[in-house]
Amino acid sequence: MAQPGAPSYGADSESVTSSLNSSSYFANGLGGQNTCGPGFPGLKKRSHNLASRSWILIDTKGNSEVVELDKFTVMRRCSLPSRDLRLLDPLFICPSSILGREKAIVVSLEQIRCIITADEVILKNSLDESVLQYKFELCKRLEISKDSYDDLPFEFRALEVALELTCASLDYQVKESELDIYPVLDELASSISTLNLERVRRFKGHLLALTQRVQKVCDEIEHLMNDDGDMAEMYLTEKKERRDNLTISDIYDQINTSEDVKVASKSAPVSPVGSSSGLQKLQRAFSTMSSSKHGSFLSSSSGGENIDQLEMLLEAYFVAIDNTLNKLLSLKEYIDDTEDLINIKLGNVQNQLIKFELLLTAATFVTTIFAVVTAIFGMNFDDSVFNEPSTFNWVLIISGVFCAVVYASFLIYFRHKKIFPL
Repeated sequence: MAQPGAPSYGADSESVTSSLNSSSYFANGLGGQNTCGPGFPGLKKRSHNLASRSWILIDTKGNSEVVELDKFTVMRRCSLPSRDLRLLDPLFICPSSILGREKAIVVSLEQIRCIITADEVILKNSLDESVLQYKFELCKRLEISKDSYDDLPFEFRALEVALELTCASLDYQVKESELDIYPVLDELASSISTLNLERVRRFKGHLLALTQRVQKVCDEIEHLMNDDGDMAEMYLTEKKERRDNLTISDIYDQINTSEDVKVASKSAPVSPVGSSSGLQKLQRAFSTMSSSKHGSFLSSSSGGENIDQLEMLLEAYFVAIDNTLNKLLSLKEYIDDTEDLINIKLGNVQNQLIKFELLLTAATFVTTIFAVVTAIFGMNFDDSVFNEPSTFNWVLIISGVFCAVVYASFLIYFRHKKIFPL
């Protein structure tokens, strides 16, 4: 018989079990077609299973495997905040970025989005050609470098492959743009048409977007080169070795030091609730020493002693991406020069039309004078001129000569003012 104050486990356990089963049933997506209420029949709630995505794990030996990891597992595994994982989400269009964290490097370069640690590379699984090429190239280089001496740590080799493929991909796209744009510009310079102008307009929009992408990668590499602290954060292998070198004796020394401090302060009362076990002391000492070691490493690295290796690596690819950016700027200048040439040609045609209109206006004015004379003599009035036909002919001749002299005077005046050469 159960005591009055004792908890009962019979009915409560059955209710808890049924609630857990029902919650797991709905959590697995098995119960109910509409999880958002009757007001939204076509909307499905995003469950935690949808957060699990396919990743490719590549270790230091070049072995790769495809695994399913959710967002929180990746965050705990790499000690990353959730905002860094948004850079790797294919649903978001994020600019290129390289972030150095405590235990990982977050790389988002074009289609290559991965997390680099000291022991493995966690790559977004995708059928994109860039992702497959990165996986193949990195695995091949890691397998080749098993028996060969390579002074670069694992994280820098993985970062180098990402930078190399990104720079090569952008440079290839620039070369394709050059092959497409130059013939169109030459054709437009020789024959100005609406079709050619529309093609150049499309190419110019594509070129602007490509320039922004290349400029972002160039700025990101330059930003890393100018910040010694960010480069020091990327020495993951060295930081891991420093953490692993924390021996048990150092931890016990830290514990003994803390015990001596507690014994020395006898005036302070000791609460039994606040006392901790030896395991908790060990964990606190380990975390304290890890933070102190990490802080000393960052201070020495930021002083410029340990970042030369990464700086030279970034500098090589900065030169490559800057060369690609210069190609884009040269192509943009060529487009601008072609536009200037087209504007000059259109201005010349417009000037020719203005000259023709000016000559036509002068001729119309002279013709109007001759028409006025003939209109006057065409009126119904009596005059001696009409008695002799030869006299009327002289009137027409004199009027025509006068009109010709007036038109010649216009031409001489235009030439004198240098309106147009004759």
